[in-house]
Amino acid sequence: MQVDEHFVYDLAAYDYELPEELIAQVPAECREKSRLLVLNRRTGNIAHHRFEDITTFLRPGDLLVVNNTKVVPARLNASKGTGGRVEVLVLDPHRSVESSPGKGHECLLRSSKPVKDGTILHLQGGLQAVVLDKGLNGRAMLRFTSEKPLLELLQDCGEVPLPPYIKRECPVHRVNDHLCYQTVYASRPGAVAAPTAGLHFSSSLLHDLSAMGVESTAVTLHVGYGTFSPIRDPDFRHHTMHAEHVEVTEEAAQRIQAAKESGRRVIAVGTTVVRSLEWVASMGNDLRPFSGACDHYIYPGYEFKVVDAMITNFHLPKSSLLLLVSAFAGREKILRAYEKAVLHRYRFFSYGDAMFIA
Repeated sequence: MQVDEHFVYDLAAYDYELPEELIAQVPAECREKSRLLVLNRRTGNIAHHRFEDITTFLRPGDLLVVNNTKVVPARLNASKGTGGRVEVLVLDPHRSVESSPGKGHECLLRSSKPVKDGTILHLQGGLQAVVLDKGLNGRAMLRFTSEKPLLELLQDCGEVPLPPYIKRECPVHRVNDHLCYQTVYASRPGAVAAPTAGLHFSSSLLHDLSAMGVESTAVTLHVGYGTFSPIRDPDFRHHTMHAEHVEVTEEAAQRIQAAKESGRRVIAVGTTVVRSLEWVASMGNDLRPFSGACDHYIYPGYEFKVVDAMITNFHLPKSSLLLLVSAFAGREKILRAYEKAVLHRYRFFSYGDAMFIA
């Protein structure tokens, strides 16, 4: 008896083999020259292209929805008075950048030995931070002694918090991540990870799409560190998503609602946009402006209300993002597409290649 794939809730069923060398460590030389796997979610047909060919698959009247969050250089290198090194990651820069100087900020600390309450951490430029309250799993509240707003402090001495699977040991891999790990339309500081599907768009490609009649609008989802949190329960329905801040303006809501009412396609650039739109749509029949926390968890069996097609990267095995795209296109079609991507040596994850699922 064949089991409906929408009711396969075993996390192990969403695994796949990935050679380590296919995990992209650096971005493509040109954003739009990355590769593009096109998946027809109705037929399962697969085609191989370059991302610049997205103009072939979009049409006049389509509404492209992007995430305009901007990655904050939220990783800091610090040292204790004893000389021990401590890596600091500001966990919620969206709230932090809006707070006044001298306030405490939730951070993740990594060091060879535990950091105690009251420890003074020394940063670049003579700056300091005091550990106010050491929590669980490396979390702590820190108060920075600088009079500067935290965003300005991070811009001065912070580093881009790249995903843990990007590991560069060779000097030849020096990349300007401040530029490359950022979409060309990023404008709202607050993320600790990039909405990576948008990394493939160049300004010229966006101009070409506009010229051919593809419309666009933006929402904001400040991607948090929780995006890298693994699912630990074998029955993935028991997983809880980390809440992230979402903003859908009145203008964006009206444009998306108008596209739906007129039968035009709403195309999400990235899983962050998918989650944002579907979260807001779950609150009522019409898409309305929204600002607040989003912990929307999409997995197979979910009925999509807004998104008609999506642009996305290739996601980690057994991850919530792989579950989301499987909910959209079907588990078997997605895993077959990933198998083909491995066979054709696509580049995976944040700096990797893209998919268009329609």
